[in-house]
Amino acid sequence: MKRLIRRLGLLIALTALTVTLTACGSKPLSSRNVWHTDQQSKTITWGVKADTRLFGLLDTKDGKIKGFEVDLASALTKQMLGKKAKAKFIQVTSSTRMPMLKNGNIDAIMATMTNTPERRKQVDFSNTYFFAGQSILVKKGSAIKNVKDLNREKGTVLGVVGSDSVENVAKVAPNAKVLQLTDYAQAMTALKSGQGQALTTDNGILYGMSVQNPGYVVTGGTFVSEPYGIAVDKNQQDFVKATNKALKELRANGEYNRLLHKWFHNVKGFDYEEAAKE
Repeated sequence: MKRLIRRLGLLIALTALTVTLTACGSKPLSSRNVWHTDQQSKTITWGVKADTRLFGLLDTKDGKIKGFEVDLASALTKQMLGKKAKAKFIQVTSSTRMPMLKNGNIDAIMATMTNTPERRKQVDFSNTYFFAGQSILVKKGSAIKNVKDLNREKGTVLGVVGSDSVENVAKVAPNAKVLQLTDYAQAMTALKSGQGQALTTDNGILYGMSVQNPGYVVTGGTFVSEPYGIAVDKNQQDFVKATNKALKELRANGEYNRLLHKWFHNVKGFDYEEAAKE
């Protein structure tokens, strides 16, 4: 009996030691200070889109993701951490960006993510870096001229999983059917094949699609304001403050406007003043 008690005591002690060592060896994600870690590594890991022309699109020739958000993230990294700092990019989608942030795979999201009250329950946002507005993309000559036409015609609108665009359309055109795809490339293919009469998301994204697909146009103006912010996990206010400071500096020194012009100067109908307002 005494031997059994000693063995149980030893087992309990070993279990307690294992738990203690594990706790000491791995820091919970919720207690990390991302900004301090990035300052030490001189690197910021950004989650960016790779399927969204003008904002973040994979160049199959060199395997690099290119776009306004990628360039802005690079500029912010150097503004925040110095000229030798490195911006690391990891591909995300509308449905994967939040889990990847929460799991610590990325430090921040810059992926056409609208700052909404619902999302602010899970993450914190920087100041707005791009003001978009939700609209629809249709084939040239389509009878659908605005989102309300989808309601009257009881048409089908295409969207992307993880985006708030479909919910917004449901409020304006409740009679419209909804088909959600994994990403914008699939949504565009579905539009071309006639699976829907319109594709909806932010007008900045749709402008990129219209540039790539000349037979399709953005129509009907905007019906929801979509302010893009850089999303970070909760309790990372040091990172948010550093980001806001750097963003303000890039606006002041002209780099922000230079990047905006680089990517949107040839986009028909693009409103610079609306997109760049503070």
